[in-house]
Amino acid sequence: MAKKLPKLQRELDAPALASVAYGEIASSIYFALGLIALHALGFTPVVLGVMGLLFLIVALSYAEGTASIRETGGAATFVRVAFNDLAGFLTGWALFLDYLIVMALSALFVPHYLGIALGIHSIASRPGDVIFACVLVAAIAGSRLLRRPLVHTVGVVVPILDLVTQLLLVGLGFALLFSGSALTRGMSLGTQPSWHEVAFALPLAMLAYTGLETVANYAEEVRRPGRDLPRSLFSAIGLVVVIYVLIALVGLSAFPSDTGTTALGTDWIRAPLMGIVAALGTHVPGWADETLRIYVGLTASLILIAAATTSISGFGRLAYSLGEHGQLPAAFGRLHRRTLVAPISVLAAGGIAILLLIVTSFGHAVTFLASLFSFGVLLAFTAAQLAVIRLRVTQPQLRRPFRVPLGIPWRGAVLPLPALVGGALTTAVFVVAMVTHSGARYGGPVWLLAGVGVYVAVRRSRGAGLLEHVVAADEQPLPGADFQRILVPMKLGEIGEEMVATAVRLAEERGATVEALYVLKVPLDQPLDAPLYDLEEQAAASLAEAHALGADHGVQVTGRTIRARSIGDAIVEAAGDSDVDLIVLGSSPRWRRQSRFFSPTVDYVLRKANAEVLIVAFPQGVLEG
Repeated sequence: MAKKLPKLQRELDAPALASVAYGEIASSIYFALGLIALHALGFTPVVLGVMGLLFLIVALSYAEGTASIRETGGAATFVRVAFNDLAGFLTGWALFLDYLIVMALSALFVPHYLGIALGIHSIASRPGDVIFACVLVAAIAGSRLLRRPLVHTVGVVVPILDLVTQLLLVGLGFALLFSGSALTRGMSLGTQPSWHEVAFALPLAMLAYTGLETVANYAEEVRRPGRDLPRSLFSAIGLVVVIYVLIALVGLSAFPSDTGTTALGTDWIRAPLMGIVAALGTHVPGWADETLRIYVGLTASLILIAAATTSISGFGRLAYSLGEHGQLPAAFGRLHRRTLVAPISVLAAGGIAILLLIVTSFGHAVTFLASLFSFGVLLAFTAAQLAVIRLRVTQPQLRRPFRVPLGIPWRGAVLPLPALVGGALTTAVFVVAMVTHSGARYGGPVWLLAGVGVYVAVRRSRGAGLLEHVVAADEQPLPGADFQRILVPMKLGEIGEEMVATAVRLAEERGATVEALYVLKVPLDQPLDAPLYDLEEQAAASLAEAHALGADHGVQVTGRTIRARSIGDAIVEAAGDSDVDLIVLGSSPRWRRQSRFFSPTVDYVLRKANAEVLIVAFPQGVLEG
């Protein structure tokens, strides 16, 4: 019996995911603040707050979707499952545009922050900034081709650094710059700014809230997506919205819009947070001013580089999902064993992002790219909410560990009120974007038409219909007997966690139960009832994790701990006592570098057990711990 393992491993816990979520969503203030202030003027904090609340409403639908459909792909996956493959592809294709724009803008703003911090003015002006950005994108793509980002280290450290920097600016800003009179000076809604400028700014504000799709794409890599994803998402978004509004209040206090414009959106549009630093510099000693300038400039550069890196990874995850389901060429659906991304995805993302930088460098690059971004993100947000609503009607029995609250009964289904309201609002803002933004009005449809051409060509080459659902390899039903009781021995480390995840997934598909067994191996020089407090605590924690994972998937997981001299003998005996149908074991790749293929424990169970045995044999370089 063989089983194809998911290529993306469930290794993110709640703290790591919360940090990644904050870093993804909070990084965009470094390039969005100046652009929004240019149009919204003194109403910038209001615009950011209003769009932040809309973003939070949309996140409710994303949380339900990712908790229910635990695949990578974000909104494209929700829409594919709820409607059809063509609708899912168009959603994913629109999201490709957003990933590319975040990459391009992040890279374009790095030389401005870096140049101001280090006094290198040549890279902070045209064409030096565009050249620097193109080289940076190429370097990030090249690095991504060689190695996988360290989500558990850099992915956690950078968001914390981001939070510390933003809190520092907010704290100093309110202490030294904040002025209520400066905020209201010259403000007259309808005149300064005009209604057209406010309408123009609303879609642009979506640029300040990037990263939701990237976080949703981690659904296949989260240990407990039903619990960890919603919790991490809402905590990160709530904190981001508050900090964005506070930073905007500080920025508009430093640069009031009493003259019909604000220096935050003109002089400092390419490095708005450095404008706040410059305003703070007039209130602190020279050494503190220089230290703050270098610190914020270098930190902002690092955060923007991290945002570009995670965007290229998000592009790759989405391309993998589309490639797996026959919506892109098959090469996009084959992940590299070491980097866990298709090389062709990295090359495509890097190449198109560089092309965007070069083409838009001849005009108003930032405004045009932001307009394109609003087209893609609003289309995807609307589609995601419609998908969640439709799934409530067509698949009411779908297990939903997280449900959007405030349901409305309708024809035997319960429709989520926030999704209905959010879908209407994102549709309205999308219409506003199409009316006021030429980039969204012309560039967006051209991008979608190009995607339709790609999709039709791929489907014809496969001989599949445009609306036909192409089943991915991981969705194929597992062969073999109808298992009712599955035994999974517990062990520490990532291999042990994958063994439990495999057993739970198999039980979920077959309607079986899982027995998690933790064997306490007692040394020969000690009696069997010798105190083993540390091991017993580890056993209790591991069994609790297994039980929680089963609960997330609707699988009954029972656990027990036994003491034995030999782990293999204990597993065989427990399997016989419980009359299990299947034993799930993991095989570390380190044994295949020695004379035997399996460990002595696995070999013993294979020889002695009466039940069938499923071996999860990990490739070299994967889960080496």
